[in-house]
Amino acid sequence: MAPTFKPDRIITVLGDQLTDQIAALRSGNRGTDIVLISEVMDEASYVRHHKKKLTFIFSAMRHFADQLSRDGWNVRYVKLDGPQNTGSIVGELQRALTELNIKSVLHTEASEYRLSSEISQWASSSDIKFTTLPDDRFIFGRDEFREWVGVRKQIRMEHFYRQVRRKTALLMDDEKPAGGKWNFDAENRSAASDDLSFPHPMQFVTDQITDEVLEMVEKLFPENIGQSRPFWFAVTRKDALSALDDFIKHALPHFGTYQDAMLEDEPFLFHSVLSQYLNVGLLQPLEICLRAEEAWRCGHAPINAAEGLIRQIIGWREFVRGIYWLKMPGYIESNFLETSRSLPDFYWTGDTEMACMRSTIEQTIEQSYAHHIQRLMVTGNFAMLAGVKPSEVHEWYLSVYSDAFEWVEAPNVIGMSQFADGGVLASKPYAASGNYINKMSNYCGNCRFNVKVKTGEDACPFNALYWNFLDRNSDKLNGNPRLGNTYRTWSKMSIEKQSSYNRSAEIFLGKL
Repeated sequence: MAPTFKPDRIITVLGDQLTDQIAALRSGNRGTDIVLISEVMDEASYVRHHKKKLTFIFSAMRHFADQLSRDGWNVRYVKLDGPQNTGSIVGELQRALTELNIKSVLHTEASEYRLSSEISQWASSSDIKFTTLPDDRFIFGRDEFREWVGVRKQIRMEHFYRQVRRKTALLMDDEKPAGGKWNFDAENRSAASDDLSFPHPMQFVTDQITDEVLEMVEKLFPENIGQSRPFWFAVTRKDALSALDDFIKHALPHFGTYQDAMLEDEPFLFHSVLSQYLNVGLLQPLEICLRAEEAWRCGHAPINAAEGLIRQIIGWREFVRGIYWLKMPGYIESNFLETSRSLPDFYWTGDTEMACMRSTIEQTIEQSYAHHIQRLMVTGNFAMLAGVKPSEVHEWYLSVYSDAFEWVEAPNVIGMSQFADGGVLASKPYAASGNYINKMSNYCGNCRFNVKVKTGEDACPFNALYWNFLDRNSDKLNGNPRLGNTYRTWSKMSIEKQSSYNRSAEIFLGKL
């Protein structure tokens, strides 16, 4: 619909820029600018996004557009099923410029390389004034991260994290880290007993806008993974702030201690389930971190909980974003271990006899959520041990999780989970046998395989796959100093025992 005023500039707002603090809106003018927000099929279908993910993003976009209109902005909103929708961000931008006879665009940089390149190429070939502002929701800008990397031989998150702590003054007492240590991760590795009482993340009732999106998603994406309903995510800043309040009050005190734990039928434990709100802009990183720090300083939560959460946000989240922009393009095609196996079909169905994989995948299908240890040490660990192509693992993670945007997901999968970048992001492969999963979860008690058995038909597949992975990649990994003891253990095994591990792994992999 044409506006009743004559705008002289378009401000673009993308689907993960849903905050009035985005740079382009802060620099805009309500009286002369028009805000363009577009739902487009290119973004909705470049991977098979989970139905809940699509519902969350489109509903949050529509609610944000309504809020901007109430705040006095003139908004041009394009729905996915709109009759003139061109299907792409660039197409909708060009259509708006033509219909409104505008020659100027104000844009906040896109978070993903693919879309950023597409927009940049279009802008450079157009005769319009196209101004791009950095996305300053992040603590470290792209160029600032590149400058920090400099000529370092190794790029490690722990060193970066300390730099960000100093920059933000979070959990700092003058120049020293609060509590006397930078990192309390050693206190955050406890398994959880199933007699603990776990709070459930705050759930929200759908309104008319979300119900319309739910119907659209079911109509346009009937074959995508998961179900849209029940749908309980926050889709407004107000509700996201309520979810943050609820987490700080009920879950943060125990978050640190049990953040690596896994329990069947308990998908959330003490996790925040705030990352999807953070990644689309409904929440901001520093406001979450300041709330966690305040909870510690007032005695509501222990320091290991506050520090663990803050490290995930200003340490790991900022770090992987820096790696992404440092190494793109090409990073997603990294395949250091030269793997070639296709992703097993059960990643899309949960139809497997391995209880840990079945539970994590079924939870993922139902909730569009799994916490970081489930992603790293169950589904990610198995894919790496089995030799699955990293690009296929990356596409699965990008598809199934509501918080998955390429800038954050790709480094976590390519670098951390699959070690496909050869050690750029992680210092060693995060490989583990069934013993780790048994230690940190209750999955093994309900499994058809026996985690205590090392080889043979009834053995936990992770056991033989672990040693087989190390053996077949020894030429690439045996010089890694963090794997020295592991390879010494392997070398001390008898030829018969080594052969038994490799034979069991090969038989299992042959059935995939």
